[in-house]
Amino acid sequence: MRTSVTFADRCEAGRHLSRALMQYQGSDTVVLGLARGGVPVAYEVAHALDTPLDVLVVRKLGAPQQPELAVGAVTSDVVILNREVIDLLRVSRLYIDDAIRRERMEVTRRAALFRGDRPPVEVLGRRVILIDDGIATGSTMLAAVKAVRQRGAREVVVATPVAAMQARENLERTADAFVCLATPEAFPAVGTFYDDFTQTTDEEVCRLLQRGQTKQTMSSR
Repeated sequence: MRTSVTFADRCEAGRHLSRALMQYQGSDTVVLGLARGGVPVAYEVAHALDTPLDVLVVRKLGAPQQPELAVGAVTSDVVILNREVIDLLRVSRLYIDDAIRRERMEVTRRAALFRGDRPPVEVLGRRVILIDDGIATGSTMLAAVKAVRQRGAREVVVATPVAAMQARENLERTADAFVCLATPEAFPAVGTFYDDFTQTTDEEVCRLLQRGQTKQTMSSR
C-alpha cells in the first residue's frame, strides 16, 4: 500500500527531519534513537545538528496472541501500561508481570550489545531529542519520555518523520515539544510510509553508534 507521504528509507527520513530540528542545535543537546529502527533516523539528525548520539532501548509489551498490539512498554527503569487495552482484552496481572520481566531482560541485553563498554551519554540538565522512525500507538515513546525525565533531562523533544494522530496528541501533552513531518489521517502501519522498511539490524545500530561517537570525538579536538 502506497501512501501520500512516503520516504525512500530511514536515512532519507532522517535528513528531512533534521531540517525541522535545526533550531535545537547547541552544546546542551543530545540525540537518542529508539532501538532499533529509530537509530538510523537519529544518526542523520545528530550528524546534521553536530550533537552526541546514543541509543535508548524500549521494549513493547505485546498483548496475548496479538504481539503487535501494545499493552504497554518498558525501559530499564520505567513501565508504561495501556490500561484501556489491558481492560478491553482482560489481560491478567500475571501475564503483564511476566512480560515486564522478560522484556526488561531483553532491554539489558540489547543495551550492552549496542554500547559495549561505553557508558550512556549523559542527559542530566540537557535537552534530549528522542527519535523513532514512526509512531503508531505512542506507548514506547511515552516510556522513553518518562525514562529521560527520570534521568534528569532539562527538556524533552520528541521527533519523528510520521505519527498517528492520537499518538501525536498524547505526546504533545507529554513532551516539551513534538516535531513531526506528517500526521496522516489514515495510519495502517509505520512501514507503509517507507519504500524500504527493511528491519534495522543489531549490527547496523552498533555501526551507527560507533560512527557517531567517532565523529563527536574528532569534532571535539
